[in-house]
Amino acid sequence: MAPPPGPFMPQPQPRNGLGIAGLVLGIVGAVFFWTVWGGIILGVLGLIFGLIGRSRARKGEATNGGVALAGAILGGLAIVASVVWLIFVVVLVQDTVDEINNELDKAKDGTSSSAPQDPAEDATDSGEPATDAPADDEPAVFGDSYEWEDGVTITVSEPKAYTPDQYAAGHAKGNKAFQFTVTVENGSKEKLDGAGIYPSLRDGKGAEAELVFDGSNGTKLIEGTILPGKKAVATYAFSIPAGAEKELQMEISPDLIEYDNAIWTGSAK
Repeated sequence: MAPPPGPFMPQPQPRNGLGIAGLVLGIVGAVFFWTVWGGIILGVLGLIFGLIGRSRARKGEATNGGVALAGAILGGLAIVASVVWLIFVVVLVQDTVDEINNELDKAKDGTSSSAPQDPAEDATDSGEPATDAPADDEPAVFGDSYEWEDGVTITVSEPKAYTPDQYAAGHAKGNKAFQFTVTVENGSKEKLDGAGIYPSLRDGKGAEAELVFDGSNGTKLIEGTILPGKKAVATYAFSIPAGAEKELQMEISPDLIEYDNAIWTGSAK
């Protein structure tokens, strides 16, 4: 009579968890390689889990060696792709910053090159006498002209007394009003925006004078574009406290950004 069969011994379950986890992490890391957490962190985890799963398969502890290997490969690719992408972004940002700095430097150089140039020097070089040309270290006086090196010229008249009408704005009671005529001649080769021509006046006590606007066009701004070879005329009325009409100082330029200010000085009568 045959002996009874021995007890049944169950087969151990394959340990496929890390191989599957490595594949999932490798796929996610490869898809999101352009993020640090996706490409590098998940890629590293996918590579580690995949290698461990591959090792278990070789020992017979797991049955998904191919899946684990695929996870390790994808994890490695995710790491490489993420590093390359990170280097590309850093280089791109650095190039952009350098380009912005270069543009800023060019803008500064362009502003410097547009600074007013002494017309007397140009006239001396050409053999012609200079007229109404203030020196670089001296302001112009009311009635003089100032020419920038591109040919734009501004002439500020001597101030004349002005009586604002009853609708005037900017004129305080007890103040005196004076009107200036500003003539702009565009001797350059480019169009000039008249709206950018806006003078400021400081009275003899150092305070900023208020522009006067009324129905009689005490202040009449330049509007529109001044074409090359053309000129435009504007009038500006300012309200000045009594006793502060001496040693006035006006600053004006053809454009607030492209040109430096020129200065006129003098007293109102």
